[in-house]
Amino acid sequence: MKSAWKFTTKDLAKKPELLMPGHRACAGCGPAVAYRQILKAARGPIIATNATGCMEVITTIYPYTAWKIPYIHTAFENVAANASGIETALKVMKRKGRIEQDHTDVIAFAGDGGTYDIGLQALSGAAERGHDFLFVLYDNEAYMNTGIQRSGGTPHGAWTTTSPAGRVIPGKLEYKKPIADIMVAHGIPYVATASLAYWRDLITKARKGLEVEGPAFLHALAPCPRGWRYDTSKTVEIARLAVKTCVFPLWEVVDGEYSLSAPSKVIALNPERKKPVEEYLKVQGRFRHLFKPEFEHVIKEIEHMINKRWSLLLKKCGMA
Repeated sequence: MKSAWKFTTKDLAKKPELLMPGHRACAGCGPAVAYRQILKAARGPIIATNATGCMEVITTIYPYTAWKIPYIHTAFENVAANASGIETALKVMKRKGRIEQDHTDVIAFAGDGGTYDIGLQALSGAAERGHDFLFVLYDNEAYMNTGIQRSGGTPHGAWTTTSPAGRVIPGKLEYKKPIADIMVAHGIPYVATASLAYWRDLITKARKGLEVEGPAFLHALAPCPRGWRYDTSKTVEIARLAVKTCVFPLWEVVDGEYSLSAPSKVIALNPERKKPVEEYLKVQGRFRHLFKPEFEHVIKEIEHMINKRWSLLLKKCGMA
């Protein structure tokens, strides 16, 4: 699938803001930046539904809302089911002549808790049934809204309030679940990873996800200064480092075919441009303990896993 739609820098100013200023996001909030970018991909009427989480709380504190489009807050575990119902209702209303527009886009937003863990059953069911909507995972890698607890998206070695780093245990013991590959395995027509540091790539992928017929899944890395423990001015820098270290490579799958996106393709073609994982880890307080002598081996384990997953991705993309 190739989208004929092109997005330029000038379009940023022309496209209306659908997530308005004045919400309660923390300074430097990555998910808030990602939401604004994704909504720039709107092609017409659009409805958003949002699982419980940071972005639901900060945008809809009663009686106020930051949303300039129809918006539904739903429970932690069922945003994909909610989106399925919205999409089905729109089809029925169109068939009965109760709405005039040719198409209304539906986006389901959820954090890592509402995607990797609590919401996976609803997401898997919606994908299997083939509902036509875009599911956006804004991945800040922990349950930030409820106190920075670990999730299936929290990386190995990271400190959280439920995976504390001590003298023996180096933060979270498990590795991050490969959620995008899990969604590829469902056989849906479009899956992609994206980073707010590469805004044009993110917006273009969101548009592709909206244009495809059937389920689409967009995994957007969205750093959290509060949970990741970094200066609020560093959000974009850290999001970019995640890509340049191959901690979070950018790719897409169209009808089962993998391909690297430009920022990661550059690294694949020029391996010397890949930055050491330490550069990503050392700027985040949640990994500070790994630089103590007793945990230096954990950094090597993390780099080994990153390199292993990167090599597998290159093979899937036909570049190894």
